[in-house]
Amino acid sequence: MPFEHIIVATDFDESARRALDLAVEIAQKFDAKLTLVHCWEVPSYSYGGALYVPADLVTPIEEAAQSQLNDALTELKKRVPEANAVLRAGPAAEEILAAATAANADLIVVGTHGRRGLSRALLGSVAERVVRTAHIPVLTAHTEVAKR
Repeated sequence: MPFEHIIVATDFDESARRALDLAVEIAQKFDAKLTLVHCWEVPSYSYGGALYVPADLVTPIEEAAQSQLNDALTELKKRVPEANAVLRAGPAAEEILAAATAANADLIVVGTHGRRGLSRALLGSVAERVVRTAHIPVLTAHTEVAKR
């Protein structure tokens, strides 16, 4: 099955770097388009049942996310010159899937931390939600574990 457009999600951590390396290999093998996606959210506060998001928080968070994504894209273009990047605001799993749909992608590559137990229950798993709800293939990449 040749892939034509690959979406690779990043939160800029080690598992995301591993996912990016795999996505680059696949994109080069199939001469596929590659789009790097980063999703960000603004922390919100609830007071008396009303949701409150301080306006002065949005801009710095978005600017920092865009800056980090631009840096990542600059590095990626050294390996895949035609690569592009998309910054999306909202819950990561939903926005990764929306980016894949918008790009008409046929593969999503996402890193996973491999959390288990309570930490997974409390933090959730973006990769798991993407795998469960995607309508296209999803490749997950774990951070390499040091041998004991």
